[in-house]
Amino acid sequence: MKKIVDYRKLLEVDKNADLQTLKSVYRSLMKTWHPDKFTESVEAREEAEEKSKTIIEAYHFLVSIAPETRNQTFAEYTITTTTSMILDFEYQSQVLKVSFTDGSVYEYFDVPKAVYVKLINADSPGRFARRHIYNNFVYRSTSRLAASV
Repeated sequence: MKKIVDYRKLLEVDKNADLQTLKSVYRSLMKTWHPDKFTESVEAREEAEEKSKTIIEAYHFLVSIAPETRNQTFAEYTITTTTSMILDFEYQSQVLKVSFTDGSVYEYFDVPKAVYVKLINADSPGRFARRHIYNNFVYRSTSRLAASV
C-alpha cells in the first residue's frame, strides 16, 4: 500500500524495522523537525509543524502494523477472528475494514479487489475471511486507536 511505503520512506526504515529502530528514528527526526527550533520565521515554523505531524502519524501507523505489535495482540486477535461474527465491512483503496460483533475493528492492507468481490459473494463471509483474509494480509486494530483518542 502506498501509505505504508510512503511512511517507511519518510522515516527511512525498511519493512523489517523493529520497534526500537522505529522509536530511535522517530526521536531523531523529531529533534530535527521540532517546531520550537524554527523561530526565525513563521513559514519555517509552520512547515516544521506540518512535518512533525506527518512524522508522528507515520511513526504511530508503522508501530501499529509492526510484527512485534501484532505478536503482542495475537491472542486477542485470534479470539476475535475465530469467535466473533462479522458485523460490517467496507473496502476502499485496497484497505478492507472489518467490524466484529465484539466491538473490534481491524483494517487489512493491500487486499486485492478480486478478494473483496469474493468476500461479498461468499455464502459465509466469516468462513471466507478466516481462510483468505485474516492471516494473509497486514492488519492493525483501529478499535483500540479510537478508544485511546
